Amino acid sequence: MAVQLSGLWLPNSQLLGNFLQCPRTKPKLSSTTLSATASLSSPPPTIQIVGGKTPSWYENGNGNPNSKLDGSQIESDWVDLDADLYYWTKALRPVQWYPGHIAKTEKELKEQLKLMDVVIEIRDARIPLSTSHPQMDSWLGNKKRILVLNREDMISTADRNAWATYFARQGTKVVFSNGQLGMGTMKLGRLAKVLAADVNVKRRAKGLLSRPVRAGIVGYPNVGKSSLINRLLKRRMCPAAPRPGVTRVLKWVRFGSDLELLDSPGIIPMRISDQTAAIKLAICDDIGERSYDVADVAAILVQMLTRIPSVGIKALQSRYKIDMDGQCGKIFVQKLAIHLFNGDIHQAAFRILSDFRKGKFGWIALERPPM
Repeated sequence: MAVQLSGLWLPNSQLLGNFLQCPRTKPKLSSTTLSATASLSSPPPTIQIVGGKTPSWYENGNGNPNSKLDGSQIESDWVDLDADLYYWTKALRPVQWYPGHIAKTEKELKEQLKLMDVVIEIRDARIPLSTSHPQMDSWLGNKKRILVLNREDMISTADRNAWATYFARQGTKVVFSNGQLGMGTMKLGRLAKVLAADVNVKRRAKGLLSRPVRAGIVGYPNVGKSSLINRLLKRRMCPAAPRPGVTRVLKWVRFGSDLELLDSPGIIPMRISDQTAAIKLAICDDIGERSYDVADVAAILVQMLTRIPSVGIKALQSRYKIDMDGQCGKIFVQKLAIHLFNGDIHQAAFRILSDFRKGKFGWIALERPPM
C-alpha cells in the first residue's frame, strides 16, 4: 500500500512512521573500527538515510553557527561526522566505478613510472584523503614526489591552513593550486625542476648530456590533472572537461627545454572498500555518475551540510525556501522535488549536488586532517 502526495509516492501510514525517523541514536564508532569493518558484502536495497549523533553539529545543542568552539571541539565534531557518514552508507548500494580503460592505463603507468624523475600527485583539496590511491605509495617507492591539492579556491582558508600544517608535519612537499586559473602552476614547475636537479648532475658526472626533467602527473579522475598541465603550458595541449574519464591515454608534453610532463588518465582502485570515501568522490564529481544513485548521494550531502558549522540547516532552508524536518536528507530531497521539480527526485538531487560543486553553500572541505 502507498499514498500519493503531490505527485510523489510515499509509503503507507504504518511504514511512514519508521520512514521519518531522523536522527536516531547509533553506537559510537572509533576511526579504527571504521577502517576495520568497511567491506563490500552485499547490502540490503537502498533505504531511507537516517541516523547521526545528535540533531546538531554542536555539542552544546543550541545549533547556532556563531557559537564559540575551541579547536579540539571542532576536530572532535569532524570525527563524529565521519562516524555518522560510515553509519549512513552501510545500507546503500556500494559505489563502484572501474571503466575498461583504467586497467590498461594502470599497467602502462607502472611502466612509465620507471622513466620519471619526479611524480606529481594531484588530489582534490576538498577531499585529500579520499582522492589518495591506496597503492600509490607502493608504486612510487622512494621516488621523489610532489603533492598538489588542486581546487584550493573551493575550500576555506581554515581548511587550507589545516591541511598545510598536517602535510608539513609529515615532511610532504605540498602545493595548493587552482588549475582553472593557473594559481600555483609556476611554483609547481619550479619545484619539479629543483627536486630532479640531481638527475643531470649525475649524468654530467658520467659524461652524458643533460636531458629534460621527466615529471609524471597522476591522480584520481577529474581532480584537474589535464587542466593543470594546460595552465602550466599556457595552451590547450591535453583534453580537459569537468567530468571523470575524459583523458584515456598517456601523453608526454614538453614544457620549455628542461621539463617534460606525462598526462595520465585518472586511476582508481578496482574495488573501493571505503564507502565513505566513495560517497565523497560522488559528491565532488570525482567518479562516474553511473556508479551511484544521485538521490542517495544528495541526501547524504544534505545531512553532512547540516553538521558543518559554516552551512547548517538555516543555509539549506534559506536557499531552497523549504523547511527542514530534523536532518533527514532523503525527506529534504523529496520536499525539494515537490517544491521545484514536480516531484522529480533525480532533478532535485542533481540540483543540490550541482549547487555544492558550484560553491553555492560557500567553499568548504568535506575532510579535515586526522587527529
